[in-house]
Amino acid sequence: MSCPPQREKRLVPTQLAALASGVCEATIRKWASRGKLTRYGSRARAQYDLNELAGLVSTTTCAPPSAGPAETAER
Repeated sequence: MSCPPQREKRLVPTQLAALASGVCEATIRKWASRGKLTRYGSRARAQYDLNELAGLVSTTTCAPPSAGPAETAER
């Protein structure tokens, strides 16, 4: 069997990674420190792979909170 083709890494800085995923920059850094997300780049400039980030975000999203009871008062 052959290995699946590797996707090319699309690296972006922390700020853009946060914007693309809809979380704050601190969350991106926390995911990287916990090993959930791979950190690339130099010591002074962190970068993250958008493909890896998209996979992580799709597995960590929650269902929206359920709606409260419907209002019964008429206007």
